[in-house]
Parts: sequence; C-alpha cells; structure tokens
Amino acid sequence: MERYYSYSRFLKERFGEKVYKISINGGFTCPNRDGTLSTGGCIFCSEGGSGEYSESALLPVSRQIALGREQSSRKYSGGRYIAYFQAFTNTYAPVERLRALYEAAIAPEEIVAVAIGTRPDCLPEEVLDLLEEINRQKPVFLEMGLQTCHDSTAAFLNRGYETRVFTEAANTCASRGIRTTAHLILGLPGETPDMLAETIAYVNALPVSGVKLSMLHILKNTRLADIYAQEPFPLFTLESYVDCVISCLEMLRPDMVVERITGDGPRDLLIAPTWSLHKRQVLNSIHQEMKRRNSFQGKQWKK
Repeated sequence: MERYYSYSRFLKERFGEKVYKISINGGFTCPNRDGTLSTGGCIFCSEGGSGEYSESALLPVSRQIALGREQSSRKYSGGRYIAYFQAFTNTYAPVERLRALYEAAIAPEEIVAVAIGTRPDCLPEEVLDLLEEINRQKPVFLEMGLQTCHDSTAAFLNRGYETRVFTEAANTCASRGIRTTAHLILGLPGETPDMLAETIAYVNALPVSGVKLSMLHILKNTRLADIYAQEPFPLFTLESYVDCVISCLEMLRPDMVVERITGDGPRDLLIAPTWSLHKRQVLNSIHQEMKRRNSFQGKQWKK
C-alpha cells in the first residue's frame, strides 16, 4: 500500500502519466535580499536561492526548457513536463515581466503546468490577477515558503513576514482557484515537537493542497552557517529525522499531497547533515519504518 499521498500519484491522477519538473531560472531576486525588507535573506538561504540546479537566467525560457528536456531524457522517457520557477521569489517583479516569463513557459505543448516558488508577501492584486489568468490556460501550482507557523522562530530565521500573511495568501489563492503548497523545515533551532505539531495543525486548517517537508540544512556562505560555527546546535540524525517525518505524516490530513519528504542540499555547499546527501537511503528508511510501524498519512489526524 502507498502510505502517504505522494506527488507522483497526484500528478498521475491529474495528467494521466508521470510528469517531470524542469527548473527555470527567471533571474529574480527577493525583497528579503534587495533591501526592501532586508539584505541578508532568510538565514538558511544559499546564494542561489534554492535554484542551484537551474540553468542560467541569461538563457531564454524556451532554451532552458529544451536543456531541461535533454537532461531529463537520461532518466525520464515521458514527454510531459512542469515548468518550475524555483530560484528566489518568482512573483517579485513588474507584472509585465512576469507575464512574458510565464507565457513563454506555458507556450510549449509538452508543458502541462507551471510551478512557481514565492513568498506570501509578494502576491499583490495585479500578480494574483495574472496567476488566475494563467491558471485558466494551464494549471498554476504556487509554492510558498512557510517553514514554521511560529513568529518567534520566523524572526530568528529572518523570514520577513508574520504568519498571518501566509494565512491571508492561502485563503486568497484558494478563493481564486489557485493551488498552493507550503514549504516546511523540520528541526528548526529552539522548536519542540509540540511546536512542530502546531505548524502541521496550522497547515491542515488552511485551504492548502500540498506540503514539502525537509530537514534543516547548514549551507556554506549563509548566516545560519556562521551561527552554527560559533555555537553548534543539535541537528537530526537519520534515525531521528525518519521518526520526525513519520510523526508529521501521521498528523497530516489524508488529502494533503506530500510533495517532498527529504531535501538534498548542493554537495559543494552542504556543511551538515551530510547523511542527507544519500537521498535514496533517506527515502528507503522512511518507507521501511512506516511499513514496520504500520504507519500511514492521517493516522493521528483529527478533523
């Protein structure tokens, strides 16, 4: 049995076959980096803004898609793709520029949807109007960084917005028919299991369709790396991470699509935890332990 509602299952249900993501670099920045809110960004964010696996932003979107198809052909034999705007904040630009990028991304016939990574405080009315318009042509999957529902932890992370902003954005997107996903980081410094349970309950109560779960990574050239070097704090072992993920999955409502249950920081930037580089081992460990415990998504969920 499948013990959680995987992203691959969701995509097969939605599109009738396996679909592969192609990462697109739109050349964006972030209000948490350019001085609008801050110049340092979130303390865990790398210089590439989670877009280390993207092509150069200097290349046209059509060329990036072509290169992505070529690269994916080594392990993916299908012909349908999601264009994924991943690096930094991909709604943080004048709407005319966003329109040009999004329309270029959905133009190829083989692109069946567009995924857009962003912040909930970067969704002004005119951008929401554009997303709603694009969503009528091809599905828009909006991914928003939450990390935690606790404003005290968010302040430590230099997230730059209060949790109520995420609440408002999730509800607004739902009212416009735009699917949303929440990014969560497990193992944040100072957070207890009860605090993490509160974050899961918070997401469960919102009209959010998916979650991405990842352990906290310590990456080179980040403020988190400086903090960790000066005063190391506890990080997950593989075993404790497996246990934490399973607990989260059991608390998640059953219809929530689980789009990621591990993370793989760039090898040349990762300081810790180094075991996270072995993605297949992490996934196998989670799956095997869920089977051993007879665990499944929603087992501990209360409506």
